[in-house]
Amino acid sequence: MFLLETLQSMFKHLHWANQRILETLQNAAQENKQANKLFSHILHAENVWFTRLKGIDSSQLPIWEEDSLDKCVEMVKQNNHNFTGLLSNLSADKLEQQVFYKNSKGTEFHNTIREILTHVALHGQYHRGQINQLLRIADLEPINVDFITFKR
Repeated sequence: MFLLETLQSMFKHLHWANQRILETLQNAAQENKQANKLFSHILHAENVWFTRLKGIDSSQLPIWEEDSLDKCVEMVKQNNHNFTGLLSNLSADKLEQQVFYKNSKGTEFHNTIREILTHVALHGQYHRGQINQLLRIADLEPINVDFITFKR
């Protein structure tokens, strides 16, 4: 049960961090295309992994498509809805269940639900760090998206 609660907490953090990055990008004086592209990628990747977890072919879904911030608002909401629902209906004994999927090149892989959920949470944090670096380069204040800040 501890592992499931940890994953649920990680996804609450993921949504909180996505919201903070989105608000920062929306409030920036000028658009940062690189940061927007990375943020779109985070959101598309979350959707791809959710689709795979549902057992649906994701090989044709976009992964690096750049979307407007208005579209990102909707994707943040939808991804949160999807993963909140998934995690609230997931039992601890299902975490080691294998998920078979194909990547965008058609190569088949398999990982456990636990591994995929952990990857999704960590993947977004990696790219949010890159976005913060781009903000700093643009002389903007990076936004704190640390897990411990979220927990405080």
